[in-house]
Amino acid sequence: MNIKYLLAGFFLSFTLWSCQESASDSNEDLATKAVEQEFQYQIDQFADLKILRYKIDGWDDLTLKEQKLVYYLTQAGLAGRDIMWAQNYRHNLAIRAALENIYTTYSGDKSTDNWKAFEVYLKRVWFSNGIHHHYSNDKLQPGFDAAYLEELMAATNTSLETEAFEVIFNDADAKKVNLSKDADIVLESAINFYGPDVTEAEVEAFYSAIEVDADEPIEVGLNTRLVKENGKLVEQVYKSGGMYGAAIDEIIKWLELAQGVAENENQAKALGLLIEYYKTGSLDTWDDYAVAWVNSTEGNIDWINGFIEVYNDPKGYKGSYETIVEIKDFDMSKKMAVLSKEAQWFEDNSPLMDEHKKDNVTGVSYKTVNVAGEAGDASPSTPIGVNLPNNNWIRQKHGSKSVSLGNIINSYANAGSTGRLKEFAYDSLEIELETEYGQLADKLHTALHEVVGHASGQINPGVGTPKETLKSYKSTIEEGRADLFGLYYLMDPKLQELGLVEDWEKTGMAAYDGYIRNGLVSQLVRLELGADVEEAHMRNRQWVSAWAYEQGQADNVIEKIVKDGKTYYNINDYQKLREIFGRLLRETQRITSEGDYEAAKALVEDYGVKVDQDLHKEVLDRNSKFTAAPYGGFVNPEIVPVMDDNGEITGFEVVQPESFVSQMVDYAKRYSFLK
Repeated sequence: MNIKYLLAGFFLSFTLWSCQESASDSNEDLATKAVEQEFQYQIDQFADLKILRYKIDGWDDLTLKEQKLVYYLTQAGLAGRDIMWAQNYRHNLAIRAALENIYTTYSGDKSTDNWKAFEVYLKRVWFSNGIHHHYSNDKLQPGFDAAYLEELMAATNTSLETEAFEVIFNDADAKKVNLSKDADIVLESAINFYGPDVTEAEVEAFYSAIEVDADEPIEVGLNTRLVKENGKLVEQVYKSGGMYGAAIDEIIKWLELAQGVAENENQAKALGLLIEYYKTGSLDTWDDYAVAWVNSTEGNIDWINGFIEVYNDPKGYKGSYETIVEIKDFDMSKKMAVLSKEAQWFEDNSPLMDEHKKDNVTGVSYKTVNVAGEAGDASPSTPIGVNLPNNNWIRQKHGSKSVSLGNIINSYANAGSTGRLKEFAYDSLEIELETEYGQLADKLHTALHEVVGHASGQINPGVGTPKETLKSYKSTIEEGRADLFGLYYLMDPKLQELGLVEDWEKTGMAAYDGYIRNGLVSQLVRLELGADVEEAHMRNRQWVSAWAYEQGQADNVIEKIVKDGKTYYNINDYQKLREIFGRLLRETQRITSEGDYEAAKALVEDYGVKVDQDLHKEVLDRNSKFTAAPYGGFVNPEIVPVMDDNGEITGFEVVQPESFVSQMVDYAKRYSFLK
């Protein structure tokens, strides 16, 4: 699961395992930090996006062998870059190739408004790994017309088939993922996990007919595309010699090199199973790999690689390609490991019903790591926290790994400002709390969300998995449940007893202020006026906050205040709000444990989807004075091998890319393995 969201107040864009929030949710509520002037964090801004750099902290402390392992793993990740583009939409690769050919070969007038609009559109497409917005799922709108694109194509000898050309400008395939309760969410989603003529009912019938081991079920459909051939549904498997085989063969090549420099036997075993999985497409092998990977805890290097998060599938079966290569941050990991050790205490003392609590919370490890490279669903919009594996039986029997991406969080903090905080916070006390305690509150919420939130609770015997029972509401309910677990304990003196905070009450107040402010107000800047909330994490932040506001109205727990024409939500009683969060946590766990679809639907649809349009317009108007983009993403540092005369690697240079454009053009040249 990925956390692409937790930087508490507003810059919420970190998104990873079954929980993936993305750092493109930009939290501008962060306090101003002393920016390291010698390092330029932000290198571009366009549309609603800003592009940042990150440092590979800890790189110089690695041995040459460890650096080789990092290099090979990052190359393996980038080798599969095209897969994410193809998964996002069936015409993405053709459209990208055409746009890139125009960009790199056009010699006409580049001072016109049309050309500038073309450049912005291409950069938006690069950022989203396709023609649909990375967060809203809406199709990106070009700021130029079809005639101008035809002119550019003619001038650069560029070709693009008719359907792919027309879809840039028409209303077809308007949503990458359509979760509307009134839609056929498969047929009306442009995501390329299913053939364009496959319906929701057909998907449900196909996968419900597959028998799996009740105790150790595989993640059916995770690495396939479901299509119709001669009127019959069949799965196209992602594997060597199968779908995306050309890119997968490149992934395998680099993983085999990585296996040769593994730090220990457990790492080598896990990499060997990952290679076998890519060769065969076997989901049994994927589970074997996940078990080996979660038990591979020694060494300085770790990785995430595979078809993992299912957020992009409206039915929650298909995994998006994603890779992150990680270097452990030992100092921060030691500080946060205390949460893992105390996981059972948090479970035992939670407000969950006794029958929904786990008797033994297994093996939740939590570390702060530094990213060395990302690709696929993790790039350019990256998570800030990850917890894997997603298969519930593996998590219960073998545990999971939770990581916080420390250098990514630091880059956001150094690139941020306090402008939006001052605009959307109610008073000076709220600003002071966020400034002094906000960053720590966010880090702790991320840790609690990942380490104890996702690991907590159990499903009743005989009840299916949330994917089966809660269906399209599974992701947002799970993310809300983990959020609530973290929120409940952020206002607990236990955190100070464990040495994690110096003032548990003020840290909790900052966390509650930021969550409510974002869930009810500031996250609306990421929506077009009139739009519903559709992204799973945005939905869960809204339904958690809106339900809490409603439940506390009798006691004025959260007060809606309009001052000088501006709307604020001010918390009057933090302890009562904690009790409300506890009740909602208990209910979301009940929904999950019992597979109560109707209750999940009611919670999400009644509180998490619709937006007060007057408030939305007000928020957009208030936000319009800020120039900083609401979403952020990253370029990757370039790890360049240094060779001797025999072609042996003797060292590496780490080079920051000059620009977002230069990296995208370079990636197109080096990692385009699919057509």
